[in-house]
Amino acid sequence: MIRADGLTVSLTRAGPLAVEAAFSVPPGQTLALVGPSGAGKSSILKAIAGLVPATGDVAVDGQRWHGGTHGMPAWQRRVGLVLQGGALFPHLDALGNVMIAQGSPDRDAALALLVAMQMDGPVLGRHPAGLSGGEQMRVALARALARAPDVLLLDEPFAAVDPPVRRALIAAVANVRRQSAAPMIIVTHDLAEAAGIADSCAFINQGRIVEQGPAGAVLADPASRLNRWLSGQIAP
Repeated sequence: MIRADGLTVSLTRAGPLAVEAAFSVPPGQTLALVGPSGAGKSSILKAIAGLVPATGDVAVDGQRWHGGTHGMPAWQRRVGLVLQGGALFPHLDALGNVMIAQGSPDRDAALALLVAMQMDGPVLGRHPAGLSGGEQMRVALARALARAPDVLLLDEPFAAVDPPVRRALIAAVANVRRQSAAPMIIVTHDLAEAAGIADSCAFINQGRIVEQGPAGAVLADPASRLNRWLSGQIAP
């Protein structure tokens, strides 16, 4: 289980943004973080991965990653991180982007991950510049899984792709959920994504989680803070 109890992230943007979050994600389940732009969703993911300064605690399966005197350096954390746009290495082809994430390069295992993401054939030898947005995201998802991660963190992975491709990618991620016991957190603005993938949902606003619960209940309740924000009944 991943716990981000009292996780605080400090950002330098137009002005400092303090983020406070407390939540848990059981093994094999997914939490969707939903909220306005600039609310701190991406910063929570980066703090868990150890990429931005933070105070608080992060523990995975009883092992402390962050907090106290026994924190774990970012490079030692087994995180499968997918950033917006995929963030692939431009000098490597699709297969190379997956293999570089493996502890010991294993071409067959990398190919199997790409096939699971519906990537096969000549496209595997193309560099990111020669891949579509959807193809880049499939490679990024396969690369994240190549680390055999303890936690999967997805930051708006489908934001830059067309609706038909988005639906296919959502299905691919849902398939990953069935095969991996790693807890997953996905940042999204799309309620269809949240409903199709997440077990639980947290609405974050102005740096704080103001509502969380089972995804189906939160998304279906017209009186939820999330739905009132989406309908314009409360200010972002």
